[in-house]
Amino acid sequence: MKSNTTEYLKQHRVKPSFQRIKIFDYLITKKNHPTADIIYKELVNEIPTLSKTTVYNTLKLFVEKEITQIINIEDNETRFDADISTHGHFKCLNCNTIYDFSFDDKNINIFDIEGFDKIQTHLYIKGICKTCKN
Repeated sequence: MKSNTTEYLKQHRVKPSFQRIKIFDYLITKKNHPTADIIYKELVNEIPTLSKTTVYNTLKLFVEKEITQIINIEDNETRFDADISTHGHFKCLNCNTIYDFSFDDKNINIFDIEGFDKIQTHLYIKGICKTCKN
């Protein structure tokens, strides 16, 4: 997707500045569900003019334009994911890695909200991953 990032951002009404392209490429290629601080620390050596404010503002813009979603699996931590498809997140309580998983949101039995309009579905599971378990 790297070569298509500029066009993808333009299609979603995001001006493709160098910093925005690099931040979006990071989200797409790393898939590590980073915090804004993680992105900043990873990119600041490559982009010495990068500020934390730019990273935060860029992520906010990406969320507003619906090309990135917020993951709030912990109360004190906001992470970001450029995969905006409906999928779940599993956080290992030992290594803190977050894994994506698929689920069928059309066949989940949810009670007590009949007649409501569903806009988004988020499914978070916490436990111990198979690597840590072994």
